[in-house]
Amino acid sequence: MYEHKLRYENLQHGFFTGSGRYGIPELNGTSRTDLPELVSFNYARTASKKEEKGVHFFIDDYQFARVWNHPTDYLALLSKYKVVFAPDFSLYADIPEAMQIYNHYRKHWCAAYWEHNGIEVVPTICWSGENSFEWCFDGEPIGGTVAVSSVGTQRSREAKAAFLRGYNEMMKRLKPSAVVFYGSVPNECEGNIIHIGAFQNKFDKKVVR
Repeated sequence: MYEHKLRYENLQHGFFTGSGRYGIPELNGTSRTDLPELVSFNYARTASKKEEKGVHFFIDDYQFARVWNHPTDYLALLSKYKVVFAPDFSLYADIPEAMQIYNHYRKHWCAAYWEHNGIEVVPTICWSGENSFEWCFDGEPIGGTVAVSSVGTQRSREAKAAFLRGYNEMMKRLKPSAVVFYGSVPNECEGNIIHIGAFQNKFDKKVVR
């Protein structure tokens, strides 16, 4: 019976040490700051010189849900890259919290699975409302390099304030040595920020705050 249960929700491929109330798989993370040129996952198969590049998942969820649905099918492909970001499954504040927690778990399971198979992973940090602070940082390493996306979070004063609350909570809890920032960087954000222009593959600039 126990063996049968391990064939559920990818557990047959990896059962990882978990943290927090929901047993979120723990990540080792990385301290890498010399990031290579990045390509989004939807171009990962066709990109040239894969060994010189990295892969990010700051795209719509439907374009990368397959790394969860068929994890073994993409292991060889992602292993060709120098570094891979954890998949950015969405944590929309207006969807049920159970779905948000499930997406956080899926992000960590995929990233832990990749780490277990020798891939260097940059943790991608995401949050929704303040209630998510109870679990959205579970499984993340302390220190090191993390990645965040501000895309879609700066459209109103309320949305920007919510983003900044989560960002500041991340800085307090995780104490990252560097933050890879996808999208516009609010002036209020502090830290060693490596900026990536949204919807571009190459870095725009590096800003140290």
